Amino acid sequence: MAKKSASDGIYRVIDVIGTSTTSWEDAAKRAIATASKTVRDLRIAEVTKLDMKVEGGKVVAYRARVQLSFKYEG
Repeated sequence: MAKKSASDGIYRVIDVIGTSTTSWEDAAKRAIATASKTVRDLRIAEVTKLDMKVEGGKVVAYRARVQLSFKYEG
């Protein structure tokens, strides 16, 4: 019988968007922290897009789109 390696499994990828008035890094951290409250076993986080909300010529929010992967339980 073949041994199961640590990397065997099925993973799902979701997109989440975090926002912050401070920085893109803070926005990404907030996205992960919030998702981790309801999604178990997060494995990889990849920032795929950064943008800013601008009002009156000033940056009012940083946004980070993050792809998160987690392993299906089985």
